[in-house]
Amino acid sequence: MALKKNKQFRWQRKHLLGLRELNAEEITYILDTAKGFEQISTRAVKKAPPLRGKLVVNLFFEDSTRTRNSFTLAASRLSADIIEFTKKTSSVSKGETLLDTAKNLEAMGIDIVVIRHTAGGVPKFLSRSINACVVNAGDGFCEHPTQGLLDVYTIRKIKGTLEGLKIAIVGDIAHSRVARSDMWAMTKLGAEVIFVGPPTLIPAQVNRLPVSVSYSLDEVIEKVDVINMLRIQFERLGGNPFPSIREYSHYFGLTVERMKKAKPDILVMHPGPINRGLEMESEVADGANSVILQQVTNGVAVRMAVLFLVNQAAAQSH
Repeated sequence: MALKKNKQFRWQRKHLLGLRELNAEEITYILDTAKGFEQISTRAVKKAPPLRGKLVVNLFFEDSTRTRNSFTLAASRLSADIIEFTKKTSSVSKGETLLDTAKNLEAMGIDIVVIRHTAGGVPKFLSRSINACVVNAGDGFCEHPTQGLLDVYTIRKIKGTLEGLKIAIVGDIAHSRVARSDMWAMTKLGAEVIFVGPPTLIPAQVNRLPVSVSYSLDEVIEKVDVINMLRIQFERLGGNPFPSIREYSHYFGLTVERMKKAKPDILVMHPGPINRGLEMESEVADGANSVILQQVTNGVAVRMAVLFLVNQAAAQSH
């Protein structure tokens, strides 16, 4: 059952903190709004006026290339002014608290804070502490909502709907905020999600989540319509969750040989950056089934939609 855009629906959230708290109608509304913004990136003049005069701050306490640049581009295309904040060049390195940093930025008249932080729950804490809109760009092991949205946007654009699709999310799920946001968005839009990985990389209380689990990629690859390969987050592992890189790649890497078992029209996804040769072979990453670069492209339109909608909700609440 494809959800139709409800003309009576009105977006009312001034923050985007996670996808767990959104319903299917809200997720679909963001995707439909993003579709309207997609064409702006193809114009000769890649600008639209909705956020003219608004100030967006990218408050990143964790390294990022794709997400930060995507939000910067999204804000710029909506004609916003942008402040780029990094922990290394800020007063945080001198001991200033997150709240003091945010309050000082708010005193400068910011309208939207896009925040990425190593600690889970920081975006929610910030949303309760300042008046500006808050958009979560990744918090700890919790969520990465705009990545989840751009992933389902990409699938919906190609497949038409997520209803009834089987989707495998493969790899380091225990440390992945992308896996969590994907899971909430995909299941709410009617897909069946399977977490695939070694037992050491599957969340401890996975039985409480709306997913099934497999410890064998070979067991599921023939059945799924979409496969999302996650990055092994070596910086967060803190131990040896598998005997060797070679062994992990042997059992859970997406190889050319393994792809021969998959459906001809399977979509291959990855949130990036890819550890080539570990999570997938280059021939697969660059192959005909790969939509990885389309994910990056779609991310700009999705983030434009999110910035537009939270700003609109904030304006309506005044």
